[in-house]
Amino acid sequence: MFTRPDTGATPISYPVPTYSAAKGIFESILRLKSVIVRPVRVEVCSPIVYHRYMTNYGGPLRKGGVLKTGGSYQLAATVLINVCFRLYAEPEPISDGLRDTNNAHAYQEMFRRRLMRGQWHHVPCLGWKEFVPTYAGELRPETTVFKDINLSLPSFLFTVWDAPCKGKYAPSFTQDAKVQDGVLRYAQ
Repeated sequence: MFTRPDTGATPISYPVPTYSAAKGIFESILRLKSVIVRPVRVEVCSPIVYHRYMTNYGGPLRKGGVLKTGGSYQLAATVLINVCFRLYAEPEPISDGLRDTNNAHAYQEMFRRRLMRGQWHHVPCLGWKEFVPTYAGELRPETTVFKDINLSLPSFLFTVWDAPCKGKYAPSFTQDAKVQDGVLRYAQ
């Protein structure tokens, strides 16, 4: 569920992960203060299939009367099912001015080790926390790009923060993002 902000109270997912969602997936496996992860592209490896999803919301955004009684709000959403994505990113070192180390290379090696061990900072999720992947690991040779997917996304959420770390809420959008031959390249 990679929520389109323009869909309001009954959210609908984008067909591919947003830049922020891809960044979150990488950082769920390995998060370091010395490296910023910059997702560069996502490859769609299965057909895009939407499904109607209902859940009971019990969070603080319920109406006052429902909150007082302890009731929940039934939330309808349109989500993706049976997804398969290959994500790519580039680690970028954050210079502290004291050392000259190859943090990006170290990040890549640590990321690969943690991925192979199934050792995560927290469980990766596909947008909402209840949507966890059935597989997160090294790229499998039998997983190939589904080249029949060509989409235009007129307004695609890029990120919700104004800085890669310790940012303030300031959503930004990419205009006319394109999934061509099953591949979306994130605008930088």
